Amino acid sequence: MSITITAFDRSPDGGKGLARDTRVRWALEELGLPYEVRFVSFKTMKEPAHLARHPFGQIPTFEEGELVLFETGSILLHLATHHAGLLPDDANARARAITWLFAALSTVEPPILELSNARFAEGDKPWTAERMPLVKERIGQRLRQLAMWLGEAEWLDGAFSAGDLMMISVMLRLRPSGILDEHPSLAAYVARGEARPAYRRAYAAQWAVNAGPDAGCA
Repeated sequence: MSITITAFDRSPDGGKGLARDTRVRWALEELGLPYEVRFVSFKTMKEPAHLARHPFGQIPTFEEGELVLFETGSILLHLATHHAGLLPDDANARARAITWLFAALSTVEPPILELSNARFAEGDKPWTAERMPLVKERIGQRLRQLAMWLGEAEWLDGAFSAGDLMMISVMLRLRPSGILDEHPSLAAYVARGEARPAYRRAYAAQWAVNAGPDAGCA
């Protein structure tokens, strides 16, 4: 059965890999699975056809036969449990990798998203100046804890897994702020993820749509 995902026809980040479809593209590339992309605009994301796939009108979505999924964590977990390559064979190691996938989304990403909201969605509010240091400290706390766990290891728990893929994808959102550079071991960890051939292919695919001669046309 063929796989189809949805993505922005014009990504807000200009194709720099921050849109969440990159996470799914990366996973598909790691697994060597072919896929097609249905491009949607901000307008079509709110129309009935897309809302039937994603009740909150966002991207990405994932379709394979009669199966339709939304939420990157759900999509990655589905792919990783149905195809070899993103989860270890050992049952305990497999469970730990899944735990890291959830930790990326539930523990590390929320304060990072707070930063985006504070800088852009709420940047003109009177409380922003006072709130920003608190948001940055919450991010800093999580990054210090993560760096302590990682130590000098290459990946979070043995071999590269879906947990690393999600954690690196989440932390990439910090790059424009410069906060990631304050934690050299984590910056190096993210760079290792970006250097993987599968990530490079996923990034190139998104960049081609947003920055190529036919950008936005699908």
